[in-house]
Amino acid sequence: MEQQTYASHSRLVLGFHGILFLMIFSFLIGSVMNLINSAKENLYSASLLVLLSIIVLLLSYYVRAFALKAQDRAIKAEESLRYFILTGKSLPVEITIRQIIGLRFASDDEFVGLVRKTIEEKLSEKDIKKTIKNWKADNYRV
Repeated sequence: MEQQTYASHSRLVLGFHGILFLMIFSFLIGSVMNLINSAKENLYSASLLVLLSIIVLLLSYYVRAFALKAQDRAIKAEESLRYFILTGKSLPVEITIRQIIGLRFASDDEFVGLVRKTIEEKLSEKDIKKTIKNWKADNYRV
């Protein structure tokens, strides 16, 4: 497996982010075209196809959003525990969830200092990731 860095840490899953999205989008367009061109006696079934395509589109979005929200909560708990182990104190309340997600890639050696710098300079998640010198890979997030 390739060493994870700022440049390579994001992950796109071709089947989900590419193929599935195109299939759902094609289904939506096709069902709308079918509804527009349907005869009066097929109007009900054509409208059900449009409804179904919208349901599938929303479902695919929320499946992803809910999984990411659960992962964010787990990351917050892990990084709060790591900060407590390293300092004996709770993670400062000024740190946002997005900042915590960026901090998770910092090694233990630079984590505490980077938390302090994040608060002082109000660093964004992206800025935090760019500041990290010793990258700690997170291979479990999808």
